[in-house]
Amino acid sequence: MMKITTAKEFDYSPRTQIYDQETIGLVQNILDDIQENKTHAVMQYASKFGDIVDGQKILIEQEELKSAYDSLSEHDQGVLQRTAERIRIFAQAQRDSIQDLKFPIAGGYAGHKVMPMEVAGCYAPGGRFPLPSSVFMTVIPARVAGVKTVCLASPKPTQHTLAAAYIAGVDMMLRIGGAQAIGAMAYGIDGVPKADIIVGPGNRYVTAAKQIISNQCAIDMLAGPSELAILADETANAEVVAADLLAQAEHDTDAWPILISTSQTLIDDVQKELESQLKTLPTASTASVSIAKGLAVYAADIDEGLKVLNHLAAEHVEILCENADDVASRVEHGGGLFIGSAAAEVIGDYGAGPNHTLPTGGTARYKAGLSIFNFIRMTTWINIDDPVDAEQLYKDAEDLGRMEGLEAHARAASLRRRS
Repeated sequence: MMKITTAKEFDYSPRTQIYDQETIGLVQNILDDIQENKTHAVMQYASKFGDIVDGQKILIEQEELKSAYDSLSEHDQGVLQRTAERIRIFAQAQRDSIQDLKFPIAGGYAGHKVMPMEVAGCYAPGGRFPLPSSVFMTVIPARVAGVKTVCLASPKPTQHTLAAAYIAGVDMMLRIGGAQAIGAMAYGIDGVPKADIIVGPGNRYVTAAKQIISNQCAIDMLAGPSELAILADETANAEVVAADLLAQAEHDTDAWPILISTSQTLIDDVQKELESQLKTLPTASTASVSIAKGLAVYAADIDEGLKVLNHLAAEHVEILCENADDVASRVEHGGGLFIGSAAAEVIGDYGAGPNHTLPTGGTARYKAGLSIFNFIRMTTWINIDDPVDAEQLYKDAEDLGRMEGLEAHARAASLRRRS
């Protein structure tokens, strides 16, 4: 079960993400090869690492995506369609919240124009669990943002993953994963243009590749093991708390489930529930390892619990307390916030609206989760149509140029004053 500690004994030393240098070296070699040899290199790595077999093409045709969707039952189609629509509606609301700006300045106007990126590369993990939800969470925000070309990569895609790609509206899909997928989208290969941004979670090879290519294009974040921190008081349901911790723990053996509670009785009851629920959980071999790495932190009161919670800046934060709204208003750091006992973290994973690609390892202190905002940029502009009214602006620019020893700057401003 989880290790029990107290808020006073909690280790507040900074957490850092450590990147395995051997992994980075291996990935660097793969990316260098792809940058030089493009499609040929990608095909070699796709075959070597088992992405493709028997001469399979790495580029999946649109007909195959539609065929996968058509092959699903009406029930499964409905689940995927409704999930995609909820994500799309929320993404559109985010997009509508930011508009072009026109603002008066001396002699004219200044402002910004909101513009989408042209090409996005999206990654959806395959691995032990196919994740069609990650297809929606990466592709749909890009589409709503107005990205012209969206490429998706996912290793060994299932019918549900292919169907999700069809629903989300990808322009092209690669049946490859790992560093070779990131390299293909970062540098471009036959049929796939170079990406302006690459997003989506993945294993250590994907993460290392994103770190390396981040000087070539934008990335969303460097995601580490998944985390859930629950702040709960005596009103919380131990069965529900344990279920939520296990839902996080089954992701990976490196996942980090954390319970912070003002009730020692709840902590004890949750430990018993974890033991009981693990007995019938099909993913217990993974979840039990994560639970053993987890923490149950006793806090004397909500203030002390919030101190621990805000220090953690965890990927997912659940507030299972009396007056949950008030407590949630005092959470300063967290990737995604789930307020009240009905707001299960799992509905965030599976498409209530907000994105499930969230910052980990304490980076929520300065990073936000994936959203349409990752796929847009604001270009600022200035238009001076009354130089006389801008006289003081030009004079100050001229003087500042000379303060900084940049005479050409000063002269360029001075010429406008005399025109």
